[in-house]
Amino acid sequence: MTQIILNGLFVGSFYALVALGYSMVYGVIKLLNFAHGDIYMLGAFVGLVILTAFPGLGAGATIPVLMLVLLISMLASGFVGVGIERVAYRPLRSAPRLAVLITAVGMSFTLEYGIRQIFGPSPQAYPLRVTGDPLPVFDAQLSSAQLVLMVVAALLMAGLGLYVDRTREGRAMRAIALDQRASTLMGIDVNRTISRVFFIGSALAGAGGVMAGAFYGSVDFLMGFTIGLKAFTAAVIGGIGSLYGAMIGGLILGLLESFGTTWVGGEWRDVFSFACLILFLTFRPTGVLGTRVVERM
Repeated sequence: MTQIILNGLFVGSFYALVALGYSMVYGVIKLLNFAHGDIYMLGAFVGLVILTAFPGLGAGATIPVLMLVLLISMLASGFVGVGIERVAYRPLRSAPRLAVLITAVGMSFTLEYGIRQIFGPSPQAYPLRVTGDPLPVFDAQLSSAQLVLMVVAALLMAGLGLYVDRTREGRAMRAIALDQRASTLMGIDVNRTISRVFFIGSALAGAGGVMAGAFYGSVDFLMGFTIGLKAFTAAVIGGIGSLYGAMIGGLILGLLESFGTTWVGGEWRDVFSFACLILFLTFRPTGVLGTRVVERM
């Protein structure tokens, strides 16, 4: 049982990192950014480019190199996210929701097949692997790689929580989420704040991509599609628009997948997870921490 829970929390930490971007963007401007999962993929490939360009990095101390590659990939992913918001979403901010949704899907395909044209359709081996001896945890085992990546994910999520709750910029984000027009009248730079939201959410997704590449050992141009759906599911389960709901939703989804794999088999894992999503939408449509809001026109 302990092993199942640990495996679920490990996978859930990846889902939570990506789900935070979905939830932040939706909470502020009510946009479902379906290109967000591909930012996760892009972050992994940025790390691949860095490690390939400097092959000596892979031979160095694993954790410092991982932190360096993680930081650079987060910055690159964040700026790409800001660029996407500026070019694809900002001009359509007053357009019908369907037009923005179609644009998001188009941006997702642009990122996927742009990477495919550059790196090819085959999976790419990741030069950096986080390895180590397993550590005993009660009656289970947790590899040192899993422990390191879970700690990094937890620190990133904790840092985001402090940033949103305790800083001036975080208060501006929360104000825009409540009322964008009133925030403008109060002197908040709405465009800059929204760009900051995209930067942070994209940076976290990029970090998740690097961590996945370092743990699983390979990356491909479609790796963001599945985790994008899973992260969106996690955001809905936790309560889309809620920061802490996205974190909780990611962990819940990871646990559901882990138990589903044990109970019904690995081939039924996704069926089990999405069936639970349907149950959540039926009996708790606002998610674990979500609240009912009045639709703003």
